[in-house]
Amino acid sequence: MKLYHGSNTNIQQIELAKSKPNKDFGKGFYLTANIDQAKLLAEQRALFFGGEPVVNTYNFDESALKSGSLNVKIFEEYTADWAKFVVDNRFNPTRVPIHDYDIVYGPIANDKVGVQIELFTDKLIDIDTLVQRLKYLPGITFQYYFGTERAIALLHKL
Repeated sequence: MKLYHGSNTNIQQIELAKSKPNKDFGKGFYLTANIDQAKLLAEQRALFFGGEPVVNTYNFDESALKSGSLNVKIFEEYTADWAKFVVDNRFNPTRVPIHDYDIVYGPIANDKVGVQIELFTDKLIDIDTLVQRLKYLPGITFQYYFGTERAIALLHKL
């Protein structure tokens, strides 16, 4: 399968050390199977940080997700477990990851989702209300997190 990473630079070699902490699934390299999502992210990065929008394209053998050789977590939809996982990663006060997954797949916590997560972390809504509200947001997009060198090794730049 093809996976895309929207950026403001052509990435010749993925360097996990350059990844930012406190993202949805932790510090790692994020991709999408949706090229339009990648284009949008590339445009946003170029707008905020300069440079030109670039969609980096990778080939990934998705059978690796079920091979048992990697530690993989899959969230098929917004759930309480997904929400807690995202909150724990976004608000992790340490440099120590909260999990040891090589790859995580699940919904993106975009700006609309972020508002709901903030209401939850401010204790203005409970976890059930958060999940219920997220289920009805239009345009759910999914992301792939590659968080280890052995996962990154499975991505082949096209």
